Amino acid sequence: MLKPDYRFLVFLGFMWNPLSWVMEAAAIMAIVLANGGGQGPDWQDFVGIICLLIINSTISFIEENNAGNAASALMARLAPKTRVLRDGQWQEQDAAILVPGDIVSIKLGDIIPADSRLLEGDSLKIDQSALTGESLPVTKRTGDEVYSGSTCKHGEIEAVVIATGVNSFFGKAAHLVDSTEVVGHFQKVLTAIGNFCICSIAVGMILEIIVMFPVQHRSYRDGINNLLVLLIGGIPIAMPTVLSVTLAIGSHRLSQQGAITKRMTAIEEMAGMDVLCSDKTGTLTLNRLTVDRNLIEVFNKDMDKDMIVMLAARASRLENQDAIDAAIVNMLADPKEARENIREVHFLPFNPVDKRTAITYIDSDGNWYRASKGAPEQILNMSKEKAEIAGKVHVIIEKFAERGLRSLGVAFQEVPEKTKESPGGPWTFCGLLPLFDPPRHDSAETIRRALNLGVNVKMITGDQLAIAKETGRRLGMGSNMYPSSTLLGRDRDEHEALPVDQLIEEADGFAGVFPEHKYEIVKILH
Repeated sequence: MLKPDYRFLVFLGFMWNPLSWVMEAAAIMAIVLANGGGQGPDWQDFVGIICLLIINSTISFIEENNAGNAASALMARLAPKTRVLRDGQWQEQDAAILVPGDIVSIKLGDIIPADSRLLEGDSLKIDQSALTGESLPVTKRTGDEVYSGSTCKHGEIEAVVIATGVNSFFGKAAHLVDSTEVVGHFQKVLTAIGNFCICSIAVGMILEIIVMFPVQHRSYRDGINNLLVLLIGGIPIAMPTVLSVTLAIGSHRLSQQGAITKRMTAIEEMAGMDVLCSDKTGTLTLNRLTVDRNLIEVFNKDMDKDMIVMLAARASRLENQDAIDAAIVNMLADPKEARENIREVHFLPFNPVDKRTAITYIDSDGNWYRASKGAPEQILNMSKEKAEIAGKVHVIIEKFAERGLRSLGVAFQEVPEKTKESPGGPWTFCGLLPLFDPPRHDSAETIRRALNLGVNVKMITGDQLAIAKETGRRLGMGSNMYPSSTLLGRDRDEHEALPVDQLIEEADGFAGVFPEHKYEIVKILH
């Protein structure tokens, strides 16, 4: 929100453009120059011109101020709280008060309030999708950096703040955008019209002065009245008002659809765009991993795909789920099916060492079993038939990886000892599940309509290149995508030996990018 001291200056700023200058000149002429020839100032014209100026500025100011207030309210609502150690006591404070050196507490569900370095403690799982687009959380250990804006998905630890505000990883990118001063197309058009009007009026007034006074010997006030008519009639006085009202209506309609327009002129600028750069995770996709049932690979002839999914669901938590647990359990018609007709004895949660989860359970007949899901290499190493199936497993994993799909292994064993501590019988490798962040249901249609309208759509994501290409394939976009290293001149083969500007223009997207890369790409395209 604007401070009251600045609101009046912003209001006056809407009167500072070429069209307003001409109207202001006409107002001055009506009140000053017309005050001669035995007659007083032309108050009617003066008041009319001033009213038009105020109406134009008021409409624009109110709409932009409302949009700014909405954006400020949204930011205030999203501002994270944090637990910080101050004066030897833990207290909850706004993240805005943090300074480097503060000790903060990070636990499940917290938004990281500032760039921090983890202190002694267990590892965390951090969701950095807001920064990089990576769908799965990454593991962070003591000494690692965590970035503001990311979210803690697992674990609890203390950390020391190392950077805040514009000095943080996310803040640097935000500052780049905030400090950008770009004159929009709308302002350029209005300025061009205003300049043309000013030049035309100036030439017309000079000719009229020469004709009226030296040639026709008109009276002073009569000549001034004619000049006022030319001055006011030579400019489209109603144009700013009409444009302001039109954009205000558009801004209001967008707000009803949940869009916040910070500048009204952005509506016109968006309408004139010819390149749309879009993030992937959460924008083109759902930011929710799912299993592609059609691609599930079964390795145990006594099982089918549904059984593989059921075993994986049993080896998943029903509460406090991570992204993979949620993806597996949501494959079932009812999540409760994962625990139907069994009694859970013990659950092994995921950890960075074992890289898998496991459940020990008893079925309705009283038999003990164990099911496990996790990194395919870990699951394969446990299996009794590793030597026979290792080659096929790795081929399928690579095939999935080429399409940007993550693999998840599933294994099963009997527990004849009927104790949760016992090693149990030999593990059987059951199958491989492909994980993917699916596109939104309307993304493909939106992209198709944009392309038909002549808008070139480019995907710019922090996720892996293979995942970006697979998403593009499913959405009907091109597959001419590159890693972010090509923007820096590295990893360029002979087919990519193009100037950076041309490379960005011709590419369908980039992967592995950070926020500052996105800024540079858009800046070059502009």
